[in-house]
Amino acid sequence: MNNQLANKNTPVLMLTARGDDIDRIVGFEMGADDYLPKPFNPRELIARIKAILRRVGLDHAESVESKPTTLATSDIEVRSQSRQVLLNSEELELTNAEYNILVELLSHQGQVIDKAELTQRALGRKLTLYDRAIDMHVSNLRKKLGDTAEGQPRIKTIRGVGYLFQVLEGA
Repeated sequence: MNNQLANKNTPVLMLTARGDDIDRIVGFEMGADDYLPKPFNPRELIARIKAILRRVGLDHAESVESKPTTLATSDIEVRSQSRQVLLNSEELELTNAEYNILVELLSHQGQVIDKAELTQRALGRKLTLYDRAIDMHVSNLRKKLGDTAEGQPRIKTIRGVGYLFQVLEGA
């Protein structure tokens, strides 16, 4: 990926003739926010584009004042106005989906967030049967965040329910 584009918050929707599971997984691993294989209904494409634009704030429907400007733990800081994420004061490069998931998890620290609810809030769409997109994004986010200084995972999977951002000592 071009380094100039890596720092942008441009949403990416992959539109392709390749719809196999492995192709979709590779697309998400490369940073896609959504994936739509051909053939597709044009109304679905429009709905997905609107959802992505809504999610990244490009439709200007949500006012900036309605959200806190900064979310933080002891070593993570999220600056919503610039969409910057700092881990131990070092900037972290996240995809839009990873950023949205982190904001949702940090906004509900210590609370379990249902996978369907997290998918709706962070990805802007409903969770469907066999949909593993949220799991892939959480996995990538875990890798980028790493464990805490105490070796504890930051994001815990609650099997059969969803995810929990653990409240850390000193946070």
